[in-house]
Amino acid sequence: MAESDLIKLYSQKILGLAADIPHMGHLETPSGTARKRAPLCGSVVSVDLVLKDGHVSEFAQDVKACALGQAAASVLGRHVIGMDRAGVQRGRDELYALLTQDGPPPAAPFEELELLSAAKEFTNRHASILLAFDATLAAWDAAENAACA
Repeated sequence: MAESDLIKLYSQKILGLAADIPHMGHLETPSGTARKRAPLCGSVVSVDLVLKDGHVSEFAQDVKACALGQAAASVLGRHVIGMDRAGVQRGRDELYALLTQDGPPPAAPFEELELLSAAKEFTNRHASILLAFDATLAAWDAAENAACA
């Protein structure tokens, strides 16, 4: 990997997002909790959330990932409160398509994830980039399963 590729990959904007991740920590009484790990790099994201009327009313995340995974978690954290599952799933699917299928930039409110298009060629980073979304969806599943129990 050339030095210019690394500079492009870890741009100032990405590093700025990584340094400002909203909703860090844990919730005292979440509806659902999940922890996801990227096997290639060891990045880990844990998510706690509370659902109310099919929407996220409270959210917390613990992010131990590379700057790319942190940047994605930052963008998700800025917009997840008030979202329904379909919105979170759409954001995840659009991010995945951007990284793996040369898809268009994600739609609002996740358009800022376009910054991560620089990671397309770095497939070993894709799982880390998707972790916050994957953990959020898994926490959603845990919340729904707990509500049915």
